[in-house]
Amino acid sequence: MAKTKKKVIILLVIAALIALIPLFTLKGAEFGGSDDAGSKVVSQIIGKEYEPWFTPVMETWIGGELPGEIESLLFCVQTGIGVGIIAFFMGRLVERKKIENEKTKNEKKATESAIS
Repeated sequence: MAKTKKKVIILLVIAALIALIPLFTLKGAEFGGSDDAGSKVVSQIIGKEYEPWFTPVMETWIGGELPGEIESLLFCVQTGIGVGIIAFFMGRLVERKKIENEKTKNEKKATESAIS
């Protein structure tokens, strides 16, 4: 077996272990969000129940709380849009730098050929 095939198999086994071990070790674990933890701390500090200042816009549109899957979907879409914008501008900066380097090379060649 080739050396690279062994590496690929080892990496696949490690990836499978990373995916499967938490399923068995974290049974029954509860994961709370930062919003819940923050509102509990605020309630402890002020001595009464925390009341949000406003309701989310989407909740007023649909007349209730969004399902968790929809919240996750909207969060992922928002993340994708942000990453797309950042990648676009990073690509523009890289291409601008390449074009500027090409221009300076062409100008140097032109001045060298004019001198000789």
